[in-house]
Amino acid sequence: MSEIAPQNQRIRPAAIVVLFLTIVLTACLLALGTWQVQRLFWKLALIERVEARAHAAPVDAPAAGEWPALTDPADYEYRRVKLSGTLLNDKEVQVYTVTDLGPGYWVMTPLRRDDGSSVIVNRGFVPSDRRDPSARREGEAAGNVEIIGLMRAPETGGLFLRTNDPANGRWYSRNIPQITQASGLSDVAPFYVDADATPNPGGLPVGGKTMLTFPNSHLSYAVTWYILAAMVVAAGWYVLRNLNAPKSKRDAD
Repeated sequence: MSEIAPQNQRIRPAAIVVLFLTIVLTACLLALGTWQVQRLFWKLALIERVEARAHAAPVDAPAAGEWPALTDPADYEYRRVKLSGTLLNDKEVQVYTVTDLGPGYWVMTPLRRDDGSSVIVNRGFVPSDRRDPSARREGEAAGNVEIIGLMRAPETGGLFLRTNDPANGRWYSRNIPQITQASGLSDVAPFYVDADATPNPGGLPVGGKTMLTFPNSHLSYAVTWYILAAMVVAAGWYVLRNLNAPKSKRDAD
């Protein structure tokens, strides 16, 4: 006659629930940790690519015929370029920003090239009290100029609860299509160029303020998710051990 296992040694329904939750939570936490590891390698590659481009010798900015191929910002952003032409100072717009110099504005000015095409140039930062071009006439360069800077992809958003209002001259993002439309120009590049730190007459605008540092906390996030996964496994094992222990042992514990 076969021996029947004692009732208190059967797997309890509560233990099944705990085992299921432990497996699901552990899998989710491990997936989050792995995703952060993948983000870490992506961020390291981004930093390496930006450093290489930003400090390379400048090359000619893409001509109008090359613009249709610029579909992915990752292929061109932060490339160091040079371009020459005439600044259309009467069509500049000022985009609100906050930098290490305090609150103020980016001066976004179209540069007309010899072939008739234009590129919007972020000439740099001016403080709020120098926003009006009349307050910095020396910096309004005339004639042919050469600009060296970094190619940037256009921004599409704005500040929190603030969007561009071209009709009233209120700008919160460097949205090139909107700036182009407001300027009334055609044949304008789909990117813009952040001018480098070459001083402008009168000291304004202040160029070379492109942010080239990127936060990289993915390793710490990955470690955190993996530690939490280990804690869930340990907690699940402890609960299961007590749920499946004989009643006398559970009472003793």
